[in-house]
Amino acid sequence: MFQFIRYTQPTWPFHLIPAKANEFPSCYPLLSDSATLNVDKQFATAQAQLTDAGFSSCNQGLLMISTKENAAAVKQMPPISLADEYTFLRKYWGNVWATYALLCRLVSFKNPFKELQAFYATRNTKKASIYGSAITYPAYETFCSTLVKAQPLVAVIIPTLNRYTYLEDVLHDLEKQDYKNFEVIIVDQSSPYNESFYKQFSLNIKLLRQEERALWTARNNAVKSTRAEWLLFFDDDSRVEQDWITEHMKCVDFFKADVSAGVSLAVVGQKISDSYNYFRWATQFDSGNALVKRSVFKKAGLFNEQFNGQRMGDGEFGFRVYMHGIKSISNHKAARIHLKVSEGGLREMGSWDGFRPKKWFAPKPVPSVLYFFKMYLPRPYYTQAALLGIILSNVSYKQKGSSKMLLLSVLLSVLKSPVLYIQYLRARSIAGQMLTAGYSPEILQ
Repeated sequence: MFQFIRYTQPTWPFHLIPAKANEFPSCYPLLSDSATLNVDKQFATAQAQLTDAGFSSCNQGLLMISTKENAAAVKQMPPISLADEYTFLRKYWGNVWATYALLCRLVSFKNPFKELQAFYATRNTKKASIYGSAITYPAYETFCSTLVKAQPLVAVIIPTLNRYTYLEDVLHDLEKQDYKNFEVIIVDQSSPYNESFYKQFSLNIKLLRQEERALWTARNNAVKSTRAEWLLFFDDDSRVEQDWITEHMKCVDFFKADVSAGVSLAVVGQKISDSYNYFRWATQFDSGNALVKRSVFKKAGLFNEQFNGQRMGDGEFGFRVYMHGIKSISNHKAARIHLKVSEGGLREMGSWDGFRPKKWFAPKPVPSVLYFFKMYLPRPYYTQAALLGIILSNVSYKQKGSSKMLLLSVLLSVLKSPVLYIQYLRARSIAGQMLTAGYSPEILQ
């Protein structure tokens, strides 16, 4: 993979080779398939051409399966040139991000003559869409799912905390589902607790009362409380259509996958990504909208409870699923509207964004974010993930994906650097303690 991806997408999982699987979802094309891929000749080195074709195809929805041996063979090709690395950034993210990479490399004492020469030589690279022309699966529309027909029991798991007003709409949406064989497991952490609230719904509700406000403990307890073969994780501030469960089940059946990662359409935040319009390998796990086969928890373990009260627990689980070679499909057919309401839930346990703590001098990022980065990412990627997150936190959440705001964010980071450094040191210290303590996720029996 291009090393410069660490400047734009340092937490993109597919640059890593899964440690616990020989075959895995991948962006590495098989060498034997190279002739059938759309090769971009503006890359000078053969590895760059092949890797770019794989990266492009993966982002467009080609569901490639690779092996450790094939990935190693790609990496053993003559190395990608410095100019090709800059071409890669300019092609998919534009000149602003290429400039950002150049600045990062100059301040880290890379050879300025080589860097400037490569940067200048690629100045005429034309920008292309990272998603391009999405690959379609027309057979899906007429696919008659035997899994949906069989109607196995699905457990819809909802942790809730002081959101009865919004939970009411959530449960009414579930009453309307056209898939009928499901139970709803609610782990209620609210105060005051209102047990009578649930009597109004025509649903098979299994109610678990949890005094401790611990999101990942709640989800783990819910998983352990059911024998359902399929676990569907949901949030208490979301809305879905009546075919939501059906589309999740149909997806895993059609693609022979173990996880259907439904997309979340937030009412606030960044512009909805073009990648939310078609099937592809999932690059993230959203614990507010995901169907998981029970066997996944027997293989990869339950959620990591060190993330209780913090952030990135679902990100860590998604990485762990990938590192076990488990197939997870980004499923645009099973979308939810995420209201991200301003009360209850994570907001009662601190900042709901990993890089935007509410208080000055609070650890930044939230320590569990660094804990997650250190667990999985090589040092250059970990460093860039932390740096990029801190830089982009200087603009509003809505603008954090804007390349136009990047240089302004860099300037603001320089001006605020003394405060940011103190915040980062605090976060790093706590993350180090979390790593030292260690955590081995419980394997579901």
